[in-house]
Amino acid sequence: MAFAAVLVLSGCSSVGSTVPRGYDILAPTAFPGRAGSVRGQLLVIEPKAIASLDTERIAVRGPGGAYSYLSDGSWADRLPKLLQARIIQAFENANRLRSVGRPGDRLASDWQLLADVRSFEVVATGSTEVVVELSVKLVNDRSGRIRAARVFSARAPAAGTDAANVASAFNQASAKVLAEIVIWSTGQI
Repeated sequence: MAFAAVLVLSGCSSVGSTVPRGYDILAPTAFPGRAGSVRGQLLVIEPKAIASLDTERIAVRGPGGAYSYLSDGSWADRLPKLLQARIIQAFENANRLRSVGRPGDRLASDWQLLADVRSFEVVATGSTEVVVELSVKLVNDRSGRIRAARVFSARAPAAGTDAANVASAFNQASAKVLAEIVIWSTGQI
């Protein structure tokens, strides 16, 4: 039994491990000032995504729309869960709402932010670039009516096709999209 435990532990710390590195998405931290009071409480629902994007794997869309995945890196969590966490963090960094959270946080919310991941992939046709596109709806939590809806998108060139360069490009594009979502949403509330 002790020998089996040593084998398992030695496998976890192997230097030549083939486990891909996990990459995160960074939430924007700098926002322009906003006049007026901080108001409203917002729930950020986990974004919806098609099966090809609802994964930890970093998607690459080739010619004809065929998906493949990077082999040398992955997201730190499932993409929708990671996006939900970074959207919440972006709202917190902006400090424009009284409170922001996720379902289950016991928050008496005024608004819900619903998002669909339309694109979050490397586009490999000629030059390598990443595309981030989210369709967002701001819904009144009491009436269920949609207050506003908008599609946010950004592209960023990747310096290479390896996971580190691709993740850096994703951070650039997603920071732009997340900042625009925060500014737009808080302007609607």
